[in-house]
Order: sequence, then C-alpha cells, then structure tokens
Amino acid sequence: MSRIDELRATAHPLRLRLLSLLTGAALSAAEAGRELGVSQASASYHLRVLERAGLVRVVEVVRLRGGEAKRYRHESSSRRYDPDAALGERVPTSEEEYVEALIDELRRRARARIDGPAISTDAELWVDPAVWRRIVQHVGEASALLHAAARPPRTPGTQPVSMTAALFPVKRAR
Repeated sequence: MSRIDELRATAHPLRLRLLSLLTGAALSAAEAGRELGVSQASASYHLRVLERAGLVRVVEVVRLRGGEAKRYRHESSSRRYDPDAALGERVPTSEEEYVEALIDELRRRARARIDGPAISTDAELWVDPAVWRRIVQHVGEASALLHAAARPPRTPGTQPVSMTAALFPVKRAR
C-alpha cells in the first residue's frame, strides 16, 4: 500500500480516532463503536477501510453468541522511525481531505484539553538541513515512544493524551 493510499484511508476524523484507539488495545467493531460513541456498522466500515490500507490488522477472532468478532490492532506507529524511509515521498496537494481530517480531530481534542505538561509549536523557519533531519528524527522517535506506551482506554494509572505533529519541508519563497 502506498503512502498516498494510507493518507486517503486516514482522511476521515473517525478513522484517525480508530487508529489512536487501536494503538493501545485490540478491539472489535462493536467495542470500538461503544468506546467512540458510534454504531457498530459505522465502526466496522471504517475498520475495513483501514485494514485494506494496511493500517490495522486482525489480531484475534473471538466467538460471541454463535458468531465471530474480529479484533483489530494498529501497530505501525510504534516501530522505530527511519527518516530515510520517507525520502522522496511527496504528499500531493490534492490531499486536502487529510489536512481537513487532522484539523477536525485537533479541534475535537483541544476542547478536551486540561492542565498538565504540554507543548505547542507552530513555526515556518529556515534551518540547516542537518538540523532539520535531527528534529524530524526526534519527533519521529517521540511519536514511536508514545504509540508503544499506549494502553487500552481507561486503564488504571493512565490518562488520555493528545499528540499532533506535521513536519515537512516547504518550497522556497520567491
């Protein structure tokens, strides 16, 4: 699956929420739907889209009342970040749906913000390419660490947190 296909699959706020939810726990469509306040049918549809894109996988099939329920998991974000793997990839400007989904999800999360350790950065700067590479590497490692530490919702001793990062080089202004 190409990076473009992954972006298209994540271009929906509910699918972004499912990816976050399934990072900490393997859940069925019914379980994910209950946690996110959506119908099982809606959760199931969006899980199939994510599965086709290779962003979630079935890790377990359980028998329930004479039927079977697939439990899905999102594991790719906890892998060690390799900045060289993304070299040469370009997100097409037509992927505005993905950006809109990120904006919607950030707005939803910001409404739930509470006091505690936090950081927010917005910058468009000129930096040495070697420094930029280090920054991207560090943010990638922080993202992988956060995803690897994710636990099922409401696990005692945990708290919900939010991280949104979008780092990319931009065209030189003329």
